[in-house]
Amino acid sequence: MKISKNIINHFSFKRILIAPLDWGLGHATRCIPIIKELQQRQIEVTIAADGAIATLLQREFPEIKIICLKGYNISYGKWKNLFLLKIISQLPKMWKVIQYERNWLNDMIALHKIEAVISDNRFGFCSKKVPSFFITHQLQIKSGSFFLDKIIRKINYYFINQFDECWIPDIESADNYAGTLSHPTVFPKIPVKYIGMLSRFKKSAQEKKYKIAIVLSGPEPQRTIFEKKIIAQLDDIKVPAVLVLGLPNEIQELSLTNQQVTLHNYLDAAALSNLMQQSEIVIARSGYSTIMDLVSIGQRAVLVPTPGQTEQEYLAKYLSEKGLFKTMKQSDFELKNVIKEL
Repeated sequence: MKISKNIINHFSFKRILIAPLDWGLGHATRCIPIIKELQQRQIEVTIAADGAIATLLQREFPEIKIICLKGYNISYGKWKNLFLLKIISQLPKMWKVIQYERNWLNDMIALHKIEAVISDNRFGFCSKKVPSFFITHQLQIKSGSFFLDKIIRKINYYFINQFDECWIPDIESADNYAGTLSHPTVFPKIPVKYIGMLSRFKKSAQEKKYKIAIVLSGPEPQRTIFEKKIIAQLDDIKVPAVLVLGLPNEIQELSLTNQQVTLHNYLDAAALSNLMQQSEIVIARSGYSTIMDLVSIGQRAVLVPTPGQTEQEYLAKYLSEKGLFKTMKQSDFELKNVIKEL
């Protein structure tokens, strides 16, 4: 799926700098169709990223220059009930990164003659020197508390309103995929534009090779916790399956005893798209970028939200109630039960 053309039809910029947030890989993967659309319009794109995000995008775009921009490096707790407290405790650290982003960006604009910037959820990645565009599907961030939600929305909008436009990767109508996250009762003061679903995948006719594909992603330590739970259950399944760990920087591969299970540390967009479509059902996190990828190829899936991550829990419940996907808690997850339901 491509970004809505009316969003960038008016662009006359020659050089654009784009920076995705480093919480998981989803912010980077949904920037891929935007970057491709900009390239088709002969716009020179530079990417700001580091770590796994930089590795992922460099594999997709080996010709693009990537400048090192340190991430937020937010850590998530092991325990669901302490998830929000863990995030709150890191707010001072986040504020320092936001200040760093602003200073870093102003230097890069002058050094690389940047004419516009696109930020995917990086609050400090805006400047008064050039037009700045902010991408998010979360205008209303859910905490589990109505009172706290209002406070978080004010903070969220404080930063968003410093950009020139806010782009929402969702459908504007009631037939949308992010529910109240992208369709709140109160909007930011700056122009808000729904740009449609963003996916790096292409739908194609694929012969089914696997009964099940498990695609791991998201922040630590929950990614690893879920990985260990999956691997402990692999010996109990007797059908062709494939496991993608979501580790672009990992070189050494795990050894599995179940010969019917194929393992990959990481796959690029084209390979992962094909693999998912070669599978009868996909097990994945309910991160929004993953959901957009699944929707774009019409793939059946079981969504397993990251414990305590209220956004993923809301999306899994919302889309399950719409009949689009099934959902299962990580604590209750059993591969055998998923295969039986098939």
